[in-house]
Amino acid sequence: MKKNIATICMGLMILIFSTSLALAAKGQPAKTTGPNGGGGTGIGVDSLPYEYPSVVEIEAMIFMVEEEKVARDVYNVLYSEWGIPAFANIAKAEQRHMDAIIALLDKYGLENPVAGLDPGVFANLEMQELYESLVEAGMVDEIGALHVGATIEDLDIFDLLHELELVDNEDITVVFNNLLKGSENHLRSFCALLVLYGSGLYEAQYLTQTQVDAILAATRTSGNRGSSYVSSPQQNLRLDANGDGICDLFQ
Repeated sequence: MKKNIATICMGLMILIFSTSLALAAKGQPAKTTGPNGGGGTGIGVDSLPYEYPSVVEIEAMIFMVEEEKVARDVYNVLYSEWGIPAFANIAKAEQRHMDAIIALLDKYGLENPVAGLDPGVFANLEMQELYESLVEAGMVDEIGALHVGATIEDLDIFDLLHELELVDNEDITVVFNNLLKGSENHLRSFCALLVLYGSGLYEAQYLTQTQVDAILAATRTSGNRGSSYVSSPQQNLRLDANGDGICDLFQ
């Protein structure tokens, strides 16, 4: 699902306009929330420059926090159904991704579009339909569920790459790049489990196959901390035995 800015609903535009006015009136950043003031990104967003976000950047933050909620909510449902530990642990990581973006929204006094929404409920109709279709596909069998996991990460990486072409605020760029690295790690884990369950290699749906193959062949990265581990593409297919959502080789 490639984001089409031209089709953003009127409600979203009203939200952007109203929160931008509130920010302009206040003129000061709000206190951030989450670990280290950075929502689990390992860096406090208040330590980065305060740069008035453009409409495009506001749209990007709103869009990505909703997409991260889709991932979290789908993974929790699939864990309840199949009991595969990676779903529970990656769902926790998706919550940290949400917290990171919410920290940015808080910093700029913007409304959090997912605040107060129950699991599986979305204000954005497109996100609601995406959630429901992913859950339906993931309830068929375990391989179908793991394929949904890989698909979500494929989509998330695709959209983050797209948004990174549009934003230039340092704090938004840092957070989105960290989320990108996390999603690449998650994609590796789901692809490893697909091989383990006998499904074979994942075929790209949003990224190109060349991009997916490069991610699977690459080292694990750890956000802004910058640590990485050298491995071969074959080694990247090892089992996530301890259920933390990351292949064991990369501990």
